[in-house]
Amino acid sequence: MKLVFLGPPGAGKGTLAAKAVELLQIPHISTGAIFRTAIANKTPLGLKVKEIIDAGRLVDDETTIALVRERLAEADAQKGYILDGFPRTIAQAEALEGFSKIDRVVNFDIPDAAVIERLSGRRVCKNCGANYHILFSKPKKDGICDLCGGELYTRDDDKPEAIQKRLEVYRAQTAPLIDYYRKKGLLVDVDARPAVDQVITNFRQALKV
Repeated sequence: MKLVFLGPPGAGKGTLAAKAVELLQIPHISTGAIFRTAIANKTPLGLKVKEIIDAGRLVDDETTIALVRERLAEADAQKGYILDGFPRTIAQAEALEGFSKIDRVVNFDIPDAAVIERLSGRRVCKNCGANYHILFSKPKKDGICDLCGGELYTRDDDKPEAIQKRLEVYRAQTAPLIDYYRKKGLLVDVDARPAVDQVITNFRQALKV
């Protein structure tokens, strides 16, 4: 099964993708991982990406498409894959159609207010990096890490104003893609608000797996 995952930051796509990989026995392919692997392997495209990133620029569509095409040609992706972070634009979606036929686009749907509650409640230990949440995974002592006694803090990108900005960028980029795939009859909406196990159940029902 060849899938594309869409969903805003905080929808839990990474966690859901890991569960879907176990369920479907297909690789989870994110653009970030493709970039890192290409750079580490010093492939011609990897060297180009490194040069772009080192210069503080965004990797252009042409290079991103070429890297995804190269990755999807590998043996482990022949029976299917989960694409995460690609396509981001209509141009990328049209290019993807030229070299791989996707079966479904899963849109993990979650309102902005739920994302802000989920992300702004996250607390990270300054010392060991352990993660907590003020609602869902509280430390035993307020502001103190259970594991090492370190101080817990809120990362800058977990502050409500930063989350709001990330959501605005995501909605502006992705809304056209949601419409594009809905018109093609490929889009499946999955409610990403419940706990992970329930979302996976919703996912299985939506895809009939």
